[in-house]
Amino acid sequence: MAINQQVAEALEEQINKEFYSAYLYLTFADYYEERGLKGFANWYEIQAKEEMDHGMAIRRYLLDNDYKPVMKAIDQPHVEFSSDLEPLEAGLAHEEYVTSLIHHCYEVAHSVHDIRAMQMLDYFVKEQGEEEANARDMISNMKLFGCDPKGLYDLDREYRGRVYTQMTALPL
Repeated sequence: MAINQQVAEALEEQINKEFYSAYLYLTFADYYEERGLKGFANWYEIQAKEEMDHGMAIRRYLLDNDYKPVMKAIDQPHVEFSSDLEPLEAGLAHEEYVTSLIHHCYEVAHSVHDIRAMQMLDYFVKEQGEEEANARDMISNMKLFGCDPKGLYDLDREYRGRVYTQMTALPL
């Protein structure tokens, strides 16, 4: 059974949004790199890789369902920060936005009874819950501990320890 055109188009758009997320998170990493906070930069570099993984997984899903996605231009992120907290807050806002996009894809799949797409999207619904929780934790940690140099140093060291784990295949 061929994939529904509306579902395919929503997922195709999601690929673009996931790649944009990677671009955005690299701008966060660059901000922290310039500040000498290599741990925070590491955190967002890994976030960027995860977003690329997500886009690639959705692309693979479309290809496996006989739909050739069209790669569209990726918007350039336009962000400037004046404090170390601002990228974290922007990260949470962005994750909440991505959650709304995933929910939209799910709603489209549900509206045409595409159970297979809904099952694939279940992974992303769960992932977004984790992403939002991580973003909220980072904000809380910065507010609690990042206000003095020693606390900021400790947080930076903690985030430096994050290791990238490549996404496994989506459950289908």
